[in-house]
Amino acid sequence: MAKKRANGEGNIRKRKDGRWEGRYTAGYHPETGKRIIKNVLGKTQAEVKEKLAKAIEDSKALDVVHADEYTVGEWLRLWYELYAKPNIRPTTADSYRLGIEKHVIPRIGDIKLNKLTSRDIQKMYKDLQENGRLRKSQKSKKPGLSNSTVRGIHMMLHNALDRAVKERLILRNPTEDCIIPKIQKQEVKILHPEGMKAYLEAANKRGVLPMFYLELVTGLRKGELTALLWSDLDEKRCTISVSKQAVGDRNRNVTISRPKTENSVRKISIPQSAVDLLIAEHRKHPDNPWLFPSPKTGEMYHPDSIIKLHEKILCDIGLEHIRFHDLRHTFATMALQNGVDVKTVSSMLGHYDAGFTLRTYTHATRQMQEQAAEKMGSFMEQVM
Repeated sequence: MAKKRANGEGNIRKRKDGRWEGRYTAGYHPETGKRIIKNVLGKTQAEVKEKLAKAIEDSKALDVVHADEYTVGEWLRLWYELYAKPNIRPTTADSYRLGIEKHVIPRIGDIKLNKLTSRDIQKMYKDLQENGRLRKSQKSKKPGLSNSTVRGIHMMLHNALDRAVKERLILRNPTEDCIIPKIQKQEVKILHPEGMKAYLEAANKRGVLPMFYLELVTGLRKGELTALLWSDLDEKRCTISVSKQAVGDRNRNVTISRPKTENSVRKISIPQSAVDLLIAEHRKHPDNPWLFPSPKTGEMYHPDSIIKLHEKILCDIGLEHIRFHDLRHTFATMALQNGVDVKTVSSMLGHYDAGFTLRTYTHATRQMQEQAAEKMGSFMEQVM
């Protein structure tokens, strides 16, 4: 039976023929990424242990020399195709590819992988913050990328270089020493109650009231909303089952996948008024499996199409521009301010924990704390 050693030392076992064998990872195949396993043999465990240590050190030296064959750009492209793309969502893959091809490679792509320094990366981050935008229309207003976008590029690069360390192409990850920009916390925008009636009336005129009404009473993500099937509605129990999402890429291709986290797979209770609207909507297209089929194609809406619909509705009534995602914020804020507890709101939104919900909606929970303070004050006055 193999005797497991500490990380990096390999495994040692006694063979049936009486000899001792040590196995170790000598590197990774540059094209397939599979581990290259080698072994050493000896008459005693001590002999094999000594041989194994030397073999591992020798393989490390060979791997680092082999890294001369890669530039940063070559490694990032290999890492993207082999490790990243097969294991991430299409939208994330799109953002990775854009970051690699348009932002990273033009700035540091020609540097040899084992010559890349944290200073090279830090200079790149600075340039991206100051002059990273690609579209001329955006560049004239604000030439630099947002801090959150630069942080996203940092995480992508960090992961790619971590894999290079694991494959012993480089000794350490230079992103570890970089200072990344802080997240600029933006104030949550919502559709205020005084604007909701006009908003829903405008949605009704465009024939999409059930979709946007459901959004305001559930806070679904756009991909979750468009991927709903008629079978996801339980009329008797007044619930909607969320178990999938529509994901669109830059070429307007749409795929159906599992929601972004397991917490996002959930069953949401909805009011009877929403159920009635959905039933009336389904009667218009009883043979269509989609809850909200596109009137143009009869198929599922593209997630970006409902964003455009949302923008048209705002334009119809002259409301201040808010993002479609802000309707999700609207639901959460209104629910919290109307006495729904944080844990329930968190589960309805599909957040991974109530703490995240609390941090995101501090403005709403602060008002709840003020109301709680007033109630406690009134109670204490009665006691006194």
